[in-house]
Amino acid sequence: MAAQTEESDTAREQTKAEQDVDQVRQRATRDQQRLDSGAVTNPRDLENLQSEIASLAKRQSDLEDVVLEVMERRESATGRAAELGERVESVGTELQETTARRDAALAEIDAEVESVRKERETIAAAVPDDLIKLYDKIREREGGVGAAKLFQRRCEGCRLELNITELNEVREAPADTVVRCENCRRILVRTPESGL
Repeated sequence: MAAQTEESDTAREQTKAEQDVDQVRQRATRDQQRLDSGAVTNPRDLENLQSEIASLAKRQSDLEDVVLEVMERRESATGRAAELGERVESVGTELQETTARRDAALAEIDAEVESVRKERETIAAAVPDDLIKLYDKIREREGGVGAAKLFQRRCEGCRLELNITELNEVREAPADTVVRCENCRRILVRTPESGL
């Protein structure tokens, strides 16, 4: 925005400076025509007219220098505005691409959540109601995790290692018995990697 404002300001400044040059040029041309026409015969008036023409030529030269300086600043401002415009466009394109990737990832996550939810419903249908109630109660109390894997003698829920007595109890419990961590009270899921 600042670069565009600078560009428009320098454009107005250039237009004004060019108009000033044109006014001086027209006045100098008019004076030169009066001088050339011979209408002025008084030597003092001729001298004043010649002096004014010389003064106008100097003024025109100075104003043309101003126009050139303003043109250079305008060119610089235009280049800067164009560069920034391209960067804004590039960032806009990148934002659109990022948004599209995010939306695609969210759609993928939503699809996975739906798939897992359906899978959970299928598995939960085969689990006894009292075990589901226990699991839901623990899950609510423990921030969303009601069961944890027993991995190399460590509860993956609380990350604490079971002592030898707890391990012996888990080891001796029948495969269909629900065992729980003594520390966090989550249901322990036994696997071949449990370290029993």
